[in-house]
Amino acid sequence: MSNRNNSINVPESKQAMEQFKQQAASEVGVNLKQGYNGDLTSREAGSVGGQMVKKMIESYEQNMK
Repeated sequence: MSNRNNSINVPESKQAMEQFKQQAASEVGVNLKQGYNGDLTSREAGSVGGQMVKKMIESYEQNMK
């Protein structure tokens, strides 16, 4: 059985990750509220997460050049 942990390892980065999530949500047209967003559809949540991954990959590729 695997032990999953989705906590942020560097507490100072929590605000930056929240801003990143808000920006990604805005880019895909999903309105996030402060705090709980459990009422999002799977499609909306997936769109936000997918956009975040896309941006992280783009950033990594830019730094590789």
